[in-house]
Amino acid sequence: MKLTRLSDIRRRELRRAAFEVLQEQGMAGATLEKVAAHAGASKGIVLHYFRNKQELFEHAMREANAGLGAAVAARLARTPDPRARISAVIECNFEPRFFQPSICHAWLSLCAEVPRDATLARIQRVIHARMRSNLVSALRALVPPEAVEGLALGISALIDGYWLRLGLRAGSVTGDDAVRQINLYVDAMIDASRARPVATALAR
Repeated sequence: MKLTRLSDIRRRELRRAAFEVLQEQGMAGATLEKVAAHAGASKGIVLHYFRNKQELFEHAMREANAGLGAAVAARLARTPDPRARISAVIECNFEPRFFQPSICHAWLSLCAEVPRDATLARIQRVIHARMRSNLVSALRALVPPEAVEGLALGISALIDGYWLRLGLRAGSVTGDDAVRQINLYVDAMIDASRARPVATALAR
């Protein structure tokens, strides 16, 4: 049990080192040698735990998303109101510990490999599916059934868009700006979806 525990700790250290190197170098500049140096290990040690660079960065992607996923889950666990739950998902994505230029850039580097890497694509689908599930469960109590999926997609696309903007240019947007603008969009779309059935009924 002790050996297994030490192995798990070492793997976690290497995953975190890989994501930190990715923040500094991007996918093209990140190498196993740089990850090893950052972790205070040798390339041989890295290859002892991970078969190659691809597998290491796949695990780094999971490690990086784990913190955000845990933050969202914790916030939702203490937020029963549906509209507040949507805000919780939005706000967690823009907490200062996550919404940083280097982190956004690292995610862009990983996402750029998704079309060529089936495992990264699968991880990305899981991440998007989790966000969709969190949003849809709250939206069902707020808008007509036919508006749920479209609004969930719109919210997640805006979140992705602000991450993209910060990843491309540091200082181009703040987390507070993003939260405010996305919440304005949500409120406008909720109001519009509720008014539409009334307008349709009056037209009849």
